[in-house]
Amino acid sequence: MDQRISDLVVQQFSLDPQKQFINEEDLLQALTEQVHFMIDNRLELLLSLLYRMDISESKINQMLSPASPIDADRGLAILILERQKQRLLTKKTYQSGDPDFWSRDL
Repeated sequence: MDQRISDLVVQQFSLDPQKQFINEEDLLQALTEQVHFMIDNRLELLLSLLYRMDISESKINQMLSPASPIDADRGLAILILERQKQRLLTKKTYQSGDPDFWSRDL
């Protein structure tokens, strides 16, 4: 797992910055727990973060659907990690002369 993905998720979703995520499953579990909390207590903030991350509304709706085979919190956490991986790949592909360009919050 790329540490940059972990760092982005920890920062955006207020996970414990002292926790070291050994693998992607550990990060996914912590993120799933945070998404669960946000669904119950801070849904508007969660949806705002997902929008800012440019996660497809149709994918979000699929995960929130009662017909989804995956629990909503886990499904959204998976979408978040997938999006961060895509973002990192794009960053590697289109390196800019400005070293701070991709670290800016979108």
